[in-house]
Amino acid sequence: MLAKIKSCCINGLDTGEIDVEIDLSNGLPVTNIVGLPDQEIKESKERVRAAINNSEFDFPLRRITINLAPADTKKVGTHFDLPIALGILKASNQFRADNLSDTVIMGELALDGKIHKINGVLPMLLSMYEKGYKRVILPHQNIEEAKLVKEMESIGVSSLKEVVDFLNGDCIIETVVGKEIDLQDSLDILEDFKDIKGQDNLKRAMEIAAAGGHNLLMVGPPGSGKTMAARRLPSILPNLTFEEAIEITKIYSVAGLLDHGEGMINIRPFRSPHHTTSTIALTGGGRIPKPGEVTLSHYGVLFLDELPEFNKTTLEVLRQPIEDGYISISRVNGSYVYPSKFMLVASMNPCPCGYYGSRTEQQCTCSPNEIRRYISKISGPLLDRIDLIVETSAVTYTDMVCNQKSEGSKEIRQRVKKAREFQLERYEGKNVLSNSQLSPSDIKKYCKLDKDAEELMKVAYDRMKLSARGYNRILKVARTIADLDHQEEIASNHVAEALQYRNMTLLK
Repeated sequence: MLAKIKSCCINGLDTGEIDVEIDLSNGLPVTNIVGLPDQEIKESKERVRAAINNSEFDFPLRRITINLAPADTKKVGTHFDLPIALGILKASNQFRADNLSDTVIMGELALDGKIHKINGVLPMLLSMYEKGYKRVILPHQNIEEAKLVKEMESIGVSSLKEVVDFLNGDCIIETVVGKEIDLQDSLDILEDFKDIKGQDNLKRAMEIAAAGGHNLLMVGPPGSGKTMAARRLPSILPNLTFEEAIEITKIYSVAGLLDHGEGMINIRPFRSPHHTTSTIALTGGGRIPKPGEVTLSHYGVLFLDELPEFNKTTLEVLRQPIEDGYISISRVNGSYVYPSKFMLVASMNPCPCGYYGSRTEQQCTCSPNEIRRYISKISGPLLDRIDLIVETSAVTYTDMVCNQKSEGSKEIRQRVKKAREFQLERYEGKNVLSNSQLSPSDIKKYCKLDKDAEELMKVAYDRMKLSARGYNRILKVARTIADLDHQEEIASNHVAEALQYRNMTLLK
């Protein structure tokens, strides 16, 4: 007897349609799974056997062959448990449902027949909906994800017996139809810039970075507010669009980082890995490749605190995703491409003790060689990819006790939002969301300098010994500053401010 159940699998963020075929034949009782299954799928036969027996059904004592077609595609994941179990029950005539060809089924089984939550539901359902499938049976814990797929009929189930009763018509389960949702403003749950005392130059640099999606490096002594400011950066970034939120939610679904009952992620990610993090944790990978921190920061902020404390090799792998907006991971069983359009925000001390050049009573105790060795942990090519370098100074007592109301995130965000709107209008029809994503040809077209600005840029190029990449990044920052001033042409004051944030002497 042959039965066929429709399911799917995910590799990276790409989804494939999978036919779970079950054949029962005479012979010694044995269960074989073929079709390039991974280890967790090979182990599923034991989970399926126990779940069927403990759900008041009979596991057939016959030769069972399970094929996952197409057979040349590697399959991973525990979500094949439920389609395998239903296929065995259907092939042994233990439930009556005939037409399941338009229904996608997925779920992990416990030994008692309960159905557990699975990862990667959203990208799988979006892909299957595009292929014409309009109904899915899945764990009820994943129903919030399924609601995000517009017009998809989702049936959330909690046990194998419940699924069989539903397919037999013996019970009714509410069908949830997905629809597009409105994203809520996230400003009220984020930390506010009004908590920062002084540091007006740092706030201005943060505003420019947020308006253009630029990378930022803060250099200053301990306690000057670098980490505090970085954690407040998401509060001045524009709200996610629906498409951006869906893309981020897909990534977190694959990584298994969606909380129970959480559907859409509507806050821009802020990731802050510890300096002991490994290269694989930062970029993604593993035996079964998973997204790393650069991908989990997609459309958000990747904050690297104490930048020189990171392993130098680990930092160097950031060069490709910063430049290209994606990370490519190659393994024996295939290549995976994950998106990584993030803002890199980093902080560091000017020396190992942190007080070199500080205006406080603390004296630097580092030798010139120690300072040089500390700074050299950050390579020139990586620094060349950072748009703004800003110095932070120790906060004075006057700043701390000042009762003057500081500008908050709400006001800064309005200016950032307006600048982003200018950019979206300017780059309409192009795959560019902010000035930081401009290609060299785009820079030539959209970053027009007036006569005085061009003269200033010419002098700066020679005196600062800029690279071609550094030159382009200064122009992109100047473009953002002009957008904040609501000016289409870049003036000399915009270039001058952009050059100010290219102060490499802080790192020499």
